[in-house]
Amino acid sequence: MAFKPNLSRRSFLRSGAAAGAALGASGLARPALAASHLPDPQSVLDQISIAGYVREDYRELYGMSDDKPIWDSSKDWIRTVDWEQVRSELSGSTVRFAIGAADQESAAEGLEPFKQLSGIEVELVPIPDDSFYDKALAEFISGNASFDALQFFSPWLGDFAAPGFLFPLDDFAAKWGLPLDDFYDTYRLNYGFFNGQMFGIPFDCDIQMVHLRKGYMEQILGGEIDKVNSVPTYDELIRVAAELNQVEPGVSGVGLMVAPGFWSTYTWEHIAAQAGMMLFDENWEPIFNGEEGMKGMEIILELAKHANEGHAGAGWPENRAAWLGGQVATNISWQDSGTQAMRPDQSQIVDDFVTIYEPRIEGGRFAPPNIAGSTSCVSASAQNPEGAFLMLGFLTTASIMAMNEANANGVAPGYRSILTNENLQAVSQPAKVWGDSLDHAWCSPRLPGAFPIEQAIGNEINRAVVGQITGKEALDNAAAAVKQIMTDNGFYAGNDPVDYAAAAPGLYVGEGKPLPF
Repeated sequence: MAFKPNLSRRSFLRSGAAAGAALGASGLARPALAASHLPDPQSVLDQISIAGYVREDYRELYGMSDDKPIWDSSKDWIRTVDWEQVRSELSGSTVRFAIGAADQESAAEGLEPFKQLSGIEVELVPIPDDSFYDKALAEFISGNASFDALQFFSPWLGDFAAPGFLFPLDDFAAKWGLPLDDFYDTYRLNYGFFNGQMFGIPFDCDIQMVHLRKGYMEQILGGEIDKVNSVPTYDELIRVAAELNQVEPGVSGVGLMVAPGFWSTYTWEHIAAQAGMMLFDENWEPIFNGEEGMKGMEIILELAKHANEGHAGAGWPENRAAWLGGQVATNISWQDSGTQAMRPDQSQIVDDFVTIYEPRIEGGRFAPPNIAGSTSCVSASAQNPEGAFLMLGFLTTASIMAMNEANANGVAPGYRSILTNENLQAVSQPAKVWGDSLDHAWCSPRLPGAFPIEQAIGNEINRAVVGQITGKEALDNAAAAVKQIMTDNGFYAGNDPVDYAAAAPGLYVGEGKPLPF
């Protein structure tokens, strides 16, 4: 497929051992450890700790210690699985793990505790970051992939699962007690399941949110920010963005990511979802160019009048730099814009921002957008699928994911037990609002061709943002392009590659639920 995302968002920040633990394996195969020579599991687990994994300066800044846990050990898979059983069944085996080449060195020590716990050797299969999709797809098509396990951009799940390239994980999850019930539904359904079968373990669990600069907003409000009521609607965000655009030279009213391709799509989906937009009907016909989609388009065009310089070419890197550098007064971005803004080594706006509950749209719904993220999967041709599953279970376990969030490295946890933990909330400013919001999340379906669909929509939206076409023309053009992409990927021929009824529960999980505020 010609369209590929830049997956380097978390490569902007690589901090400490937790980043390595979350990202990979060692690059050299070593002699497999005999089970009798492995250390006591508890001694290894004791080292997977706040003191051992979280940066010292962050620990000092927020008073983090192992006496104030940021995860629930009863939900932390590495502390509940029977490592002696794992060793008896799989010690001495090898797992081949595909990983972006740029992460190779930082990952060198990340899986050493897994090897010590399991006796399973991990061999790295490095793949250049800018060709990860093409390389993985080519190996899948060959039927003899050089890797057992991989972590990839979650929208690709349909591309890899629909043709049978991935190994089903339901039996392993049941056998080894993976705590699937601890994942928020939106992540479990959209990062883990395809056509009703489990193929992935959620890894980097994103959500997009709205962030405000406190000092500027409090000037307008004449008091403190209320996370629910100060900016309750997108109409109000448009109003305050216009006012904030005049507040200080060099500061724009709002940060927008509306570069061509998927960046524009994500921003539009974020806003249009609040109006009730769905991408497809139950027959997989594109319907996003209707009234709800147009409402999102109109709001973007209004916000763009007060947006950061260069917003029509801005993706994540540009948005992150503008936000953390103090160049925007409000921002529509991912949750880690809130966590990273707390860290003095990353941010110039420490203590001068707040993440709010999603603004609403009249006649719409509260639908915070679960957009992007990544998942962990096993190849259908894996030589050691069970070992690969166990390795991925280790990488995505609650304690390591919680410490990724504490390190503000952009690898986001999707566990309820983490985001509701008060100690974690103290070191991750968005966590409370983020966790409250996830029971209402919106997500796009994981389809074959999902990424070219995102590219096609975003290219047309960007043309509207720069004034080449109208918003309506943009969405109509995009709908026609998406219909062709869907056709090319086997839809509308009587045997769709994705069952709409199986996908539907994950597309909007908030139906009928009371608001969290």
